[in-house]
Amino acid sequence: MNTIDLIEQSPLNNVGALLGLDSLENNPEFLGALNKLNPIRKQMVVNKITQPTAQSRGSRAEMEKFFKELPKHIQDGLIAGELRMADTIIYSIKPVNSKTIKMFETQDDKEIGLRNISNGKLPKNQALLVSGIYLLVGRSLDDTKDNIMSTVFGKLESNGALNNGECSLKSNKKIILPETSNRIFCTEGNMLVPVGYKKLNNPRLIQDDVQIEFTVELGTTANIPDFTYLYVGLEGTITTP
Repeated sequence: MNTIDLIEQSPLNNVGALLGLDSLENNPEFLGALNKLNPIRKQMVVNKITQPTAQSRGSRAEMEKFFKELPKHIQDGLIAGELRMADTIIYSIKPVNSKTIKMFETQDDKEIGLRNISNGKLPKNQALLVSGIYLLVGRSLDDTKDNIMSTVFGKLESNGALNNGECSLKSNKKIILPETSNRIFCTEGNMLVPVGYKKLNNPRLIQDDVQIEFTVELGTTANIPDFTYLYVGLEGTITTP
């Protein structure tokens, strides 16, 4: 499908801006193809890519800024209406049983109540713009799945060893969050954000089918009770069928 057909058939109102065609003078190749159309069709295409549209908000607006960094097959899917943008939280729960906790691993299976992706990777056609991160702690009654899944998670401030640790987030070896104090997730007394949530000032994109690495490093495991678990949630906008 050529660019003209994509524009005409796309359900997106801002398809011109996403394709970088909102300024026709800077796109001589596209302008040449446009001039070959009959006058009525040409005007319809021009209207679609130049008429002002309502501004997107929140993480969707952030995702649109990264449109050109999306894989070509995802760009085409969004423009053709085969894919759409949706709000989501990609999450995982892991036990605190060592000084290094890897929250997404290659042997992970998708399972409601524990994590919502398999193998530590997003499925094909799903790219996630990480707009914010949750990091929470909870204590299960034991290490059975039912009790882990029913654990209540809350503030890191409840455990000194955890909030004095560090965390990092990488994807495909690219750093999204460098080694950072876990205290950025200590939100007690801040009524403006959810418990354990950090809004990223510099959102970053995670592509489909690449390894997600969220690692928590602790200086000590002293005074961490048995059956302590961490919850991480990567919040943002995802592409999905």
